[in-house]
Amino acid sequence: MPEPLWLVRPRPDGGCDYVSFQVQPAVEAAANHVVEIREGSHLPPQMPLLKRRHRLDPVEAERCRQRLQQEGGFRCSDPLF
Repeated sequence: MPEPLWLVRPRPDGGCDYVSFQVQPAVEAAANHVVEIREGSHLPPQMPLLKRRHRLDPVEAERCRQRLQQEGGFRCSDPLF
């Protein structure tokens, strides 16, 4: 998974929903890395709204990315902010 990766889905009100994936160093010595996933929405010129933040191992994060793109209507994007 490239880092960071942004997925965006437009909304009817002119804003968008976003999900960003960023690889983070693992907290535990035994693990290699974790992927922090941030989900939110953005309606310029307002500040972005962070709705959910969680961490997954890289394999689960890749599954999440695929599901969002295939079933959720998200597309790869440049960073929003």
